[in-house]
Amino acid sequence: MLQKEKNNAFVELGMFLSQFSLDNNTKKANVLCNDLFYDNFINLIELSQSHNGWFTKEQVYFAINSWSKALTEENLDKWLSQYDLSNIEPKTVGLVLAGNIPLVGFHDFLSVLISGHKVLVKTSSNDQHLIKFLANYLISVNPEIENRITFTDGKLENFDAVIATGSNNTARYFEFYFKDKPRIIRKNRNSVAVLTGNETHKDLVNLGEDIFRYFGLGCRNVSKLFVPKNYNFQPFFKAIYEYKDVIFYEKYSNNYDYNKAVFLMSNFKLLDNEFLTLKEDSSYASPISSVFYEYYESLNEIKNQLEKDSEQIQCIVSKDIVKNSIAFGETQKPNLWDYADNVDTLAFLKEI
Repeated sequence: MLQKEKNNAFVELGMFLSQFSLDNNTKKANVLCNDLFYDNFINLIELSQSHNGWFTKEQVYFAINSWSKALTEENLDKWLSQYDLSNIEPKTVGLVLAGNIPLVGFHDFLSVLISGHKVLVKTSSNDQHLIKFLANYLISVNPEIENRITFTDGKLENFDAVIATGSNNTARYFEFYFKDKPRIIRKNRNSVAVLTGNETHKDLVNLGEDIFRYFGLGCRNVSKLFVPKNYNFQPFFKAIYEYKDVIFYEKYSNNYDYNKAVFLMSNFKLLDNEFLTLKEDSSYASPISSVFYEYYESLNEIKNQLEKDSEQIQCIVSKDIVKNSIAFGETQKPNLWDYADNVDTLAFLKEI
C-alpha cells in the first residue's frame, strides 16, 4: 500500500470524526461511508459510559474532537516528513493498550499502520469498543487495511515487536515476558505544573482543564503543583471553581469523599474547596480528586529536580519557565509528534 493511500485513509477518518461534538452532531455529505457508520457511532458514544463508567459523553466527545483535529493531511505530512518510511519491511507489532481514557492507545495503533507494519491489538477491558469501531471505518474506506489489523482477546502470539502500556507493576511483567522482542514498555507517569504566583486568572482556569479533563485519569493530567514559598492558593481556587460540577459525577464524588476521609484520618493537613483537595506531598502520583503540591526555594532548584525525575514525568506545564513545557490548558491536546514518555514511536518502528 502506498504511503499516500495510508495517509488518505486516516484523513478520511479525521473527516468522519469531525462530524461529532457534544453540542451538535452534524452529518456531512462529503464524508465516506457515512451511511454505514454515522448513526452507529452516535449509538456507540451513547453506550460508552455503560462500557466504562468514566467514559461520559463529554469525555468521549472531547477525545473524538481531539483526534478529528489531529488527523488532517497537513498534520500527517508534517509528522511523517521527519522519517523515510519507504523501505519498511512489514512486520507484526503487538499492542497492549491501556484503557484509562477514551482512545488512549490510538496513537500507537496509528503509528504502526502509518509506518507500513501490521498491528496485533490487545485492548484494555476498559476501552474495547471505540478503537475497534474506528478500525472498521478505516477498513471500509480502504479494504486493503483489513489484512493489517488483528484484534485478540487472548495473549499476544506470533508478533515481531511490541508496544505495551501499563502500571509500574505490569511493566516488570512486560519486560520479562517480551524480553526477546524489540519493545517499548510504558510505565506510570504523571504531569506537573510549575507556578510562580504571577499567573493570570485565565492561566489558572486553563490549568483546571489540565487537572480535571478525563477526571484526572490520564498521564497527561496535572497531578502535582510546584509553588514558591508563601504561595497564595486563593487565586487558584477561585479560578478552578469553574470546574465545580465535577463533584456531581458519582464516581468522582465517591473518590473525593473516600480520599479526603483517608487523608483526614491520617491527620494530613489539606486545602479543600469541596471538590478538590490539595495536599503537600513530595510524590508525583496523587489520587483522583486530589492534587499534591510542593514548595520550592528557587526556579533553578525545581528545574534540576524535574530533570532528575524526568522518567516519572509525562508533561510539565508552565508559563515558559521550564524548557519544553506546555502552555496551560494544552496537556490533553498533544500533536501527532508529541510522543508518550518522549519515546519516538515511529523511529522505533522504522528500525525493527
